[in-house]
Amino acid sequence: MPADPSFLLPPAPVQILYESMTGNVRRFAAGVQALAEGAAGKHFEVLDLRKAVPSGDFLLMTYTFGSGGVPDTTARFLADHAVGLRGVVASGSFHWGTNFGRAGDLISGRYGVPLVARINKAGTASDRQTVAAWLAEYCMNVQARPTGLSKPRSAYGTLD
Repeated sequence: MPADPSFLLPPAPVQILYESMTGNVRRFAAGVQALAEGAAGKHFEVLDLRKAVPSGDFLLMTYTFGSGGVPDTTARFLADHAVGLRGVVASGSFHWGTNFGRAGDLISGRYGVPLVARINKAGTASDRQTVAAWLAEYCMNVQARPTGLSKPRSAYGTLD
């Protein structure tokens, strides 16, 4: 049985929380986790937001539902845990035109966080690299942050 390499890696200052209806977002999150651990030298927890509670900062990965909406489960999760939200990745289909990955635009606008990526279904290798690079950069910025400025933002994006 091979050893779990995450045992040797220090924990990352950000978790990956996802919601997936078809499995596409779950597979994308796992692919990003593998790449990001290599790039950042840290272990990233990947958690299903329907079963987990974030312990700090997190990157949200979700899908777009209906005609461009945020899934109800994701919206309820954010109502309770948006204080730790640092970025969003949205999945959808190119065939939806202007509604492609629109959930990411809605979440980004409402909570004042970057839309890290908009992916078609389970995303591409390039999409995974883009998100893994964002996570690595985020980790570097958090480590470089002076002591006393690590206070998380409120749900309104302020530092109070």
